[in-house]
Amino acid sequence: MKAIVVTDQAAGTAGMTLTERPEPVAAINDVIVQIHASGFVPTEMEWPSTWTDRTDHDKTPSIPGHELAGVVTALGYGTTGLSVGQRVFGLADWHRDGTLAEYVAIEARNLAPLPGDVDFTVGASLPISGLTAWQGLFQHGRLQAGQTVLAHGAAGAVGTMVTQLAREAGAYVIGTGRAADREKALDFGAHEFVDLENDALKDIGGVDLVFDVIGGDVQQQSAALIKAGGTLVSVVGPVEARPADGLAVDFVVEADRAELGEIVQRVRDGRLRTNIGDVASLDDAIGALNPTTRRSGKTVIRVRP
Repeated sequence: MKAIVVTDQAAGTAGMTLTERPEPVAAINDVIVQIHASGFVPTEMEWPSTWTDRTDHDKTPSIPGHELAGVVTALGYGTTGLSVGQRVFGLADWHRDGTLAEYVAIEARNLAPLPGDVDFTVGASLPISGLTAWQGLFQHGRLQAGQTVLAHGAAGAVGTMVTQLAREAGAYVIGTGRAADREKALDFGAHEFVDLENDALKDIGGVDLVFDVIGGDVQQQSAALIKAGGTLVSVVGPVEARPADGLAVDFVVEADRAELGEIVQRVRDGRLRTNIGDVASLDDAIGALNPTTRRSGKTVIRVRP
């Protein structure tokens, strides 16, 4: 099968090559999915799991990409809950070969049914962004109606999901980003916008929940805004700045079939819009994953036409 592989951590996405790899075999509780579309997160090149297995041994050449939408073609021994020919989408294991390929072996529990009226490209754009937003807001942030959320990177793939889900839950959403992001952040539902390059974060007052995708000084300033009992949720590693009278949580997103179902249903009924930027074929994937301009949304690789 055709697949994108990486072998050199220092080279990052620039070291990607399109090559032939053996088709995967389904282990116990696995399924094989013929991939129609794959999502990609640029920071994958910095993740240890891209380069080593669970025992810390080198696993290169490895196939990156962890979001997928496609069709089940085979079931491993003991696999239940899915069937051959079923449309699915989901989140592949961090330590196994990923989804920038024609096929992937993946645990069945990491997948959810993809309704027939949802395009594969849309399905592949949802797992990391959608689950990160969902888990950060509701599982770790314990968001309640009437609360105020400070959503950093509000025009990005995760930030637009955070904004929409928080607003649907009855929260007041303050989005942040660069000046050029203002219109997009507001279009996706932010009630107001803070330009991090020109506006002062401290001027927005107290908030109940900060969703941080930036870290550093922005995280430091944000922690000081959190009201008593509030929460700072971070997806950029261990929290360095903690609120004086609240919680600080950092987490790594996990696959969850029920949550994927909640997310895709919101897409179907119009409550949730995807934020897809570039879409490219597998043959053109290396160029798309090494952009010369700033990304405007989620990059999706269309593996099958």
